Amino acid sequence: MSSKEIPYKIYLTESEMPESWYNVRSAMKTKPAPLLNPGTHEPMKAEELAPVFCEELIAQELDNDTEYFPIPEEVRNFYKMYRPSPLVRAYCLEEALDTPAHIYYKFEGNNTSGSHKLNSAIAQAYYAKKQGLKGVTTETGAGQWGTALSMACGYLGLDCKVYMVKVSYEQKPFRREVMRTYGANVTPSPSETTAIGRKILADHPGTTGSLGCAISEAVEVATSTEGYRYVLGSVLNQVLLHQSIIGLETEAALKKYDIVPDMIIGCAGGGSNLGGLIAPFMRDKIQGKLDARIIAVEPASCPSFTRGVYAYDFCDTGMVCPLAKMYPLGSDFIPSANHAGGLRYHGMSSTLSQLYDDGLMEAVAVEQTAVFEAAERFARVEGILPAPESSHAIKVAIDEALKCKETGEAKNIVFGLTGTGYFDLVAYQKFHDGEMNDYIPTDDELKAYAAKLPKVD
Repeated sequence: MSSKEIPYKIYLTESEMPESWYNVRSAMKTKPAPLLNPGTHEPMKAEELAPVFCEELIAQELDNDTEYFPIPEEVRNFYKMYRPSPLVRAYCLEEALDTPAHIYYKFEGNNTSGSHKLNSAIAQAYYAKKQGLKGVTTETGAGQWGTALSMACGYLGLDCKVYMVKVSYEQKPFRREVMRTYGANVTPSPSETTAIGRKILADHPGTTGSLGCAISEAVEVATSTEGYRYVLGSVLNQVLLHQSIIGLETEAALKKYDIVPDMIIGCAGGGSNLGGLIAPFMRDKIQGKLDARIIAVEPASCPSFTRGVYAYDFCDTGMVCPLAKMYPLGSDFIPSANHAGGLRYHGMSSTLSQLYDDGLMEAVAVEQTAVFEAAERFARVEGILPAPESSHAIKVAIDEALKCKETGEAKNIVFGLTGTGYFDLVAYQKFHDGEMNDYIPTDDELKAYAAKLPKVD
């Protein structure tokens, strides 16, 4: 516990912003399982990934040992437009909950994209530009990643093609228009513009789409269009690497006031923000320097950690991407259209999956209406309308703070507020109008998906 007076917002100076990204895999005793070639089931080599990803990003993706990767000066200069981001002491929430707990949140919504996604978008766009490419393709769920990538590409003069999950494309027209404002071409997925999209539509008429579908379409376009590569906003090791700036800044801010976290909480869809937030703390936990609970929070409607199995699966619905060992629900799993937010991926980061399997982190699944109740409670006292994704972490942070109220323990709770929810007002409207439900897949449904997982020796 800190003896210093802690301000409402803890800021780092520009000169204190990290100069390197931290690779948490370097500290892991058991490294994440490698990506596998779907045809041979052999580990993917750099030359096999080259038609899909940028060269330097491939090197980052496959590196399990290098601790720190210097952040290019051009990327650091871009970061300075909105970083360092504040670590906020949630005094008003603490008072409203009447809890002795000390609650802190790392706020990543203070940029036009509205989320943490810009941290990796500008890095990936930079490496694409450096390689001399014409443009990039990607998918987006709730739209934060597509927005961030369109901003980064607009800044660097790259073409940007975005395949947006159809249900989000229809529910979030304003998020779509922000992408178009920055020059992106946005297509609802699955679509008639790709062979994979047409097949998915034929197999699943009327489908509302999934991230797995959109990934397949984006990869098909990237690999069939000269001068393009595919980039991804979550799941991959390279993305968690770039997002480590969140955790490194959080660590530095806490150290300014001698604050030792008792728990670090983050929402989990594919793993980008959670992996970035926990990176330095997980290093210290592995090395025995920190005894903190690390909690992943996922939606009960898409429960990868809590109800998935640790196995290899395709990264996409079209089954054209490598196999990744993770906690998947099945590459053709499509969450309920009522599911709000971007935590719609059928699997989880291989890095986080290994950490979870090793018992180094916990996971909890929460129902959607309870998430929005927590979001509204937070908004009314802290003055920020949180994104639905972030609100999963808020829900569990509140639950843990109320447990502290029962026990009288003044624990330090840190969670990631990944972004704002001002483009998610359709979801908030459904919540307020009583039209939101808590669809949860049955055991039989999940068993049917799991039975179709690829057989890997």
